[in-house]
Amino acid sequence: MKYRFENASVYNAGQFEDKCFHFESGSEAGESVFSHRYVIMPGFCDVHVHFRQPGFSYKETIESGCKAAAHGGFTDVCTMPNLKPVPDTMEHLQQQLDIIAADACIGVHPYAAITLEEKGETMVDMASMAESACAYSDDGRGVQSDDMMRAAMTEAKKLDKMIAAHCEVNELLRGGYIHDGEYARTHGHRGICSESEWGQIARDIELAKETGCKYHVCHISTKESVEVIRKAKADGVDITCETGPHYLVFCDEDLQEDGRFKMNPPLRSREDMKALIGGIVDGTIDMIATDHAPHSAEEKGRGLEKSAMGVVGLETSFAACYTYLVKTGIITLEKLVELMSTAPRARFGLPAGNDFTVWDLDAEFIVDPADFLSMGKATPFTGTNLCGKCVLTVHNGNIVYIDKGALR
Repeated sequence: MKYRFENASVYNAGQFEDKCFHFESGSEAGESVFSHRYVIMPGFCDVHVHFRQPGFSYKETIESGCKAAAHGGFTDVCTMPNLKPVPDTMEHLQQQLDIIAADACIGVHPYAAITLEEKGETMVDMASMAESACAYSDDGRGVQSDDMMRAAMTEAKKLDKMIAAHCEVNELLRGGYIHDGEYARTHGHRGICSESEWGQIARDIELAKETGCKYHVCHISTKESVEVIRKAKADGVDITCETGPHYLVFCDEDLQEDGRFKMNPPLRSREDMKALIGGIVDGTIDMIATDHAPHSAEEKGRGLEKSAMGVVGLETSFAACYTYLVKTGIITLEKLVELMSTAPRARFGLPAGNDFTVWDLDAEFIVDPADFLSMGKATPFTGTNLCGKCVLTVHNGNIVYIDKGALR
């Protein structure tokens, strides 16, 4: 099938300067035309996803995760290490790399763990995995020991690699599972205080200053986190951070007694949400990442208290941000492309190449998880009306997602 793009809008994609592109796929005869109603953007890059394989393939596989990512316009993702086995040795990491080589239709770049089994007790042999890992993280757990994090940052600095931290002080959790706010108090739930996040970020910033390590903060959710990161940047610390679409759209006032509203960190207060949006606008927050975390229907069907933490996001990320940030005039479309493609690629060294994605920004839809290609279906966006539909995603010259109904 031949495809031709004529007079389509192009954002931040210098490799497509002529705004008219031709490529062939397969052996089908015929030609389809994308006209000015479509927008062409470089393939998106999500530096924080969970594809669950090896170890938890009943939740998601490399293959299903890649299909979901392509459906959302992503051509590169970085997969977190809370797997079985944990990629804490080259032998364990190789198991994941072999599956990626066999089943991935997009670029999949795995993290290696910081500590053995992510237990925070013994540091991994970082050098042995430096060429294969995109960065190091104990995602899902905060590294509790100052000395352990200092040692990890020192070694990462030597290897010119990055530490990407899930920041959480265990002793401040106190059995909480949603934000320690009004909803928790009025509905009898145990809350997670904001300091459990920003307190460890503040500690890590001091260690990053000391070691000179490249440091990235995962999924920030509190106003204090924005403030300490903003100050660290002003002080010259080599720091970047991400937040997720759900933290920019929802707050704890939107909670329901449903597992699809449960993730870690939790949805915070309206003031926190506003501060995160402010961080997006002023550049304190460098990128948007989904923390795509699929679970089985049974694991997410136990209510707000007992459900597993984590929601999916790859297939709603751009549309949610476009609807709530761009269409409302908070940021431009160019800025959103920077947050979802340019900035994460620059920080993690993942060039876009010739990857691109095509969107119909006029298309409106109501989020129905039955339409997802991910095995996970739990999302707070269920039933939400969003604008923007992906019609084509191309990676390395190959069509990895296509909405044939959009072609004429």
